[in-house]
Amino acid sequence: MRIMVISDTHGSDWRFLDALQDAGKIDAIIHAGDGEGHEDICEEAAGVPFYYVAGNNDYESDAPRDMVFTLAGRRIFLTHGHRYRVRTKPELIRREARARHADILIYGHTHVPLAEQDGDLLVLNPGSPTYPYSPAGRPTYILLDLEEGKEPVWDIRYLD
Repeated sequence: MRIMVISDTHGSDWRFLDALQDAGKIDAIIHAGDGEGHEDICEEAAGVPFYYVAGNNDYESDAPRDMVFTLAGRRIFLTHGHRYRVRTKPELIRREARARHADILIYGHTHVPLAEQDGDLLVLNPGSPTYPYSPAGRPTYILLDLEEGKEPVWDIRYLD
């Protein structure tokens, strides 16, 4: 199962949808918030299952702030991250993910891509395809491949 992981699109630039063409067949999209009311555009354009949580700039959104779901046998904790102070105390969100028995933690908010294995927890932050704060200053998203019985494979991708 191939999953596009995105966050912090901020409703202003949907060119990241072009990445769907480059990524090949996508089976699902996970969006970690701050779509600013345009997440329906993404869901409609993608035509695949779409998992979305509200971020700190999603004032009008009815989306949940946190979500736990299972894909390919992996339990995923999805949140934007701002309520867990990810910029100053990243251990809080990891503790919460473990308390929810997650195998994978996905969050956004920082606009900085991160992909690392922390013991039994895979931690992913796709950065931002529209307002990147990545070290290279480039727009990012993550491709995540999940297959039951196999280790997850991930790749931070650049749009430019």
